[in-house]
Amino acid sequence: MSLEVGAIVEGEVSGITNFGAFVQLPEGKIGLIHISEVSNVYVKDVHDFLKEHDKVKVKVLSIDERGKIGLSIKQLTPPPAPQPKPQRPQVENRERRGPRPQVAKVAPVLSFEDKLSKFLKDSDDRMLDLKRNTESKRGGRGAKRDR
Repeated sequence: MSLEVGAIVEGEVSGITNFGAFVQLPEGKIGLIHISEVSNVYVKDVHDFLKEHDKVKVKVLSIDERGKIGLSIKQLTPPPAPQPKPQRPQVENRERRGPRPQVAKVAPVLSFEDKLSKFLKDSDDRMLDLKRNTESKRGGRGAKRDR
């Protein structure tokens, strides 16, 4: 049986690194399951999911010209069901708290240039304040002193 992209084969984990796990495949070939292809959830440490000598079913993702074989366990497992968003509890009697004030908050739409000039002005103002504070505390280099 020759390996081809898309084939599903069974192998044995022969080594684990910080970037994935090596799997001994049929015919004595070795492939790599990259850490991103181990599980559908975030994998910080491969050791949390696989151990050496574990039997695993893998899908062949790629075989390059040098013979390197890319494998995946993640593509054989169904994705987890999306978690429903928690709903806010309904308040039955709003009159107790009084009516909610109506506040129209409409942020003006600024162009990039307007945002940039606002940022630069704010930055210059902060730098000026900082410079005044540090010079007055150090005695200042050429800063005016109150006498």
